Amino acid sequence: MKKGLTRIAPSLTAAAVAAAFSLAAPAQAADNGKFRIGVVTFLSGGAAGPFGVPSLNGAKVMVEALNAAKVPAPYGLKGINGVDIEVVEVDENGGASKQVEEFRNLAQRHKVDAVIGYISSGDCLAVAPVAEELKMPTVLFDCGTSRLFEENKNPTYVFRTGLDAAIDNIGAARYLVDSGRKIESVASIQQNYAWGHDSWGDFSAAIKQLKPDVKVATEQLPKLFQGQYGAEISAISVSKPDIIHSSFWGGDMEAFVLQGSARGLFDKRTAVLTCGESALDRFKGQAPNGLVIGARGPFGAFAPETPLSTWFREAYRAKAEIDPTYPAYKMAQAILGLKAAVEKAAAKPGEIPSKESIVAGFKGLTFESVSGTVQMARANGHQALQGIAYGEYRFDAKTGKATVANVKTYGGECVTPPDGTSASEWIKAGFPGAQCN
Repeated sequence: MKKGLTRIAPSLTAAAVAAAFSLAAPAQAADNGKFRIGVVTFLSGGAAGPFGVPSLNGAKVMVEALNAAKVPAPYGLKGINGVDIEVVEVDENGGASKQVEEFRNLAQRHKVDAVIGYISSGDCLAVAPVAEELKMPTVLFDCGTSRLFEENKNPTYVFRTGLDAAIDNIGAARYLVDSGRKIESVASIQQNYAWGHDSWGDFSAAIKQLKPDVKVATEQLPKLFQGQYGAEISAISVSKPDIIHSSFWGGDMEAFVLQGSARGLFDKRTAVLTCGESALDRFKGQAPNGLVIGARGPFGAFAPETPLSTWFREAYRAKAEIDPTYPAYKMAQAILGLKAAVEKAAAKPGEIPSKESIVAGFKGLTFESVSGTVQMARANGHQALQGIAYGEYRFDAKTGKATVANVKTYGGECVTPPDGTSASEWIKAGFPGAQCN
């Protein structure tokens, strides 16, 4: 077993994870001289396969390489500021109340130096005030709810190195318009909870700003993890939209694409999946070519070609025998952001700064990541500013390999509201100040 990795919650997908990565023995003490990070992601349940396992594997690749001082510049210093990293794994499955309890355990019982985690927006919203209460540096790597910093306007200990979901949908609307597609009518199919409602609200408002005459053909809201979408597919087909927009993720997204493809739903219309890149290799040719997919930022197949991103892709592939998708990139980005913040705050190598110094170092930080440069330039220095990319799914039957084509990238200042302005206000006003090439 490798040192530095501790699991404190059982996983129904442990075999899948362990096939590529070995787990580690528990630490003996909280004051063992290591920098201890709680890593929270889905290790069981419907979100584990497409999101939780790739993100945990991304953490393991990054931590192992950092501890061995094998990450490219500017991250040559071993571990975090010369101190070995130890990871305590927590399964995110189980709901918000459970995650609040697990967070308190990480802070008070396991005495971690920081927490990185959370895919579910509900979990992020539940944990954020507890992080402030316990004064625990917390890096949210994936959850996309716009409410995070709208409800917590003056954060101190909470940071998000992933993007607000509004950027997903503004970027999707711009891509569809810029690619010259017919957009007279749009259909929606979203999971019936806050994520789905907010995603459709942002997209529909953005597309109407860019194409004022667009009509809504139908709005479908199946329940989360419903799995079967025959009625919804029929309703969309009958409405004959030009565009189908969906923020579906995980098994729901994959099931919808497979069932829709089998019934010809995508034969004469374009579907855009804001989370589609997570299934790039999982579709295995069963998705239609031309499907518009995103990666919730410049991640996965959309990551820029830099020495750091190339290294990460190759290191991950060597361990997992598959390319990393966007959840792995986002987890790696969160770890690098934390490392950069600690090392900025530290007076000398080998020192672990106070939690107050760490968050001061993180606020407004600019750092290099596996997805390019990240600026913590929104939410008063607590929210990452990056661009976003979209492209079309392409599957080559001869090679058995899926790629993205016709990629277009939008800079952060093109798709992100100014600090202090909500996404809905910015879209409604017509994107004032947007800087788009």
